[in-house]
Amino acid sequence: MQFGERVRELRHQRGVKQSDLATRMNVSVSYISKVENGKLHFGDYPSEKFIHKLAEELKADEDELLLLADKVPVSIRQRIRQRPDLFRQIAKMDKRALDRLESSLNTVR
Repeated sequence: MQFGERVRELRHQRGVKQSDLATRMNVSVSYISKVENGKLHFGDYPSEKFIHKLAEELKADEDELLLLADKVPVSIRQRIRQRPDLFRQIAKMDKRALDRLESSLNTVR
């Protein structure tokens, strides 16, 4: 799913109109429309601050929205900085190895 699609889905789930969300976010309705339709130019793409406020307004998972917007959440970024070699190894894993790792992590919870 794309960032804009998820924003639209969340907005609909909350029963919020684009105009109401735009007012709460202090942006234009056309900006919200562009976000939802993936029509933003690179310089117009939402900032982390905007996404944080958007997550609050839509009662959404901020990390999910950040990842969909190709931004790495601070908590994950910090962890990567602590263990860069580990994350490089994970990035090189094929699907099968990642599935095994995920399965082993799920049993630890």
